[in-house]
Amino acid sequence: MMQSRKYPDLKCTRPVVLVGMMGVGKTTIGRRLAPQLDLPFYDADHEIEKAAGMSVSDLFKTHGEASFREGEARVIKRLLEGPPHVLATGGGALTNEETRTLIAENTLSIWIDSDIETIIKRAGRRDTRPLLQDGDPRETLLRLSKEREEFYRAADIQIQSQPGPHANTVALILEKLDSSPWLLSPREENE
Repeated sequence: MMQSRKYPDLKCTRPVVLVGMMGVGKTTIGRRLAPQLDLPFYDADHEIEKAAGMSVSDLFKTHGEASFREGEARVIKRLLEGPPHVLATGGGALTNEETRTLIAENTLSIWIDSDIETIIKRAGRRDTRPLLQDGDPRETLLRLSKEREEFYRAADIQIQSQPGPHANTVALILEKLDSSPWLLSPREENE
């Protein structure tokens, strides 16, 4: 059954990129947001796994985080060179300067934020998160959140992840996009 679009006038002329910490729901929200915008959806981690032929956890174990981040940057660049879509990035994607620049210049970026307790609860549900394998996950998430916040803050839009179903957060994003349609058109040069 095809879901009707509540905001049929929203036309995306550039990629919509979801950024934020692991566990905020970028992938689930992106899967639900994309059809509302009549766009395809990509998950950066899934695309990296397809390109490398191994899981993100295995990439971290075999090649280390630095190598993973280089591959992540290449995959995101390739995706952003394509037609408009919704892209869920990994929590650390914005630690790469080139990726930050590409996202800032060529996309509509949305920071999905959440309180740390929710992030800890959600991120802890999966044992496939390589950065949470060693040490105290709470301490790791607090440290990463503090280190990355300045990068996330540069996003065009900030949305607080809502309690309950992710559809609630998708609805907030759509409302924000509907009230700021200029965000969906290409940026004017030298504005």
